[in-house]
Amino acid sequence: MIGCRRERSYEMAFFSWLGARAIGTTTYLGELILLFQEAAVSVFAGRARWKLVLAQIWEIGYRSQVVVIVTGAFTGAVFTAQTFFQFRNLNMESAVGPVVSVAMCRELGPVLSGLMVAGRVGAAMSAELGTMKVTQQIDALRALAVSPVDYLVAPRMLAIFLAMPILVAECIFSGIFSGFLVATKVLDVNTAYYVANMSRFTGGDDILMGLVKGFVFGLIIVTISCREGLQAKNGAVGVGRATTEAVVIGSLAVLIVNFFLTMALNIFFPAGSDV
Repeated sequence: MIGCRRERSYEMAFFSWLGARAIGTTTYLGELILLFQEAAVSVFAGRARWKLVLAQIWEIGYRSQVVVIVTGAFTGAVFTAQTFFQFRNLNMESAVGPVVSVAMCRELGPVLSGLMVAGRVGAAMSAELGTMKVTQQIDALRALAVSPVDYLVAPRMLAIFLAMPILVAECIFSGIFSGFLVATKVLDVNTAYYVANMSRFTGGDDILMGLVKGFVFGLIIVTISCREGLQAKNGAVGVGRATTEAVVIGSLAVLIVNFFLTMALNIFFPAGSDV
């Protein structure tokens, strides 16, 4: 009898915990949607401050280039080497080019760019806004009849919307180019076959799919980072917690959303449709 009561208490505790997590997740998603909606309305209403937008483009786009390019280059190089070592057993060395280029365009380029931007830019955004929140600067903006979303979130959203596809394109190009150098100069793959097969099996749909993912990932990162910063509290400890959560949640969101984007976008951009 006592054992049955204990089992029921454990079950009740588990379902209570599960329900609390479900409610918390739903509330969090609702806050993200409302923040994104308010920022998008501000952008389309023309309330974005272009001086702030240009400053954020410099911070988000220009200063993230080195990280994204280096990440793409070495990912393309090591992916090319691993693909070559496996394909060599099947006498398919000339197929390395298409595999690397399509993978960089459709998956590796946008995902790696998203993760790098989430780590670098997401942390900076949440820390900056969190510091403003705990030092009551955001309350001062409201006292001056200035919307924090118009002044802080909308410029960052517009900037990352413009900068993220360029970063993804740079990551893709650096990965494909480094893979080409490793394959042809280090692994002695025939240059003509490599380039011909890569050009044949890589089309505009592959590149477009990567750019679309870049748009989506950028909006996800900026929304999560700004939300965490605007909700920061408890001083320096809260700012540090908000920064950590922005990076972790943003990175996980990129990986999770990437799966659903891949399944959905392959309907509109099927692999090999340009061949």
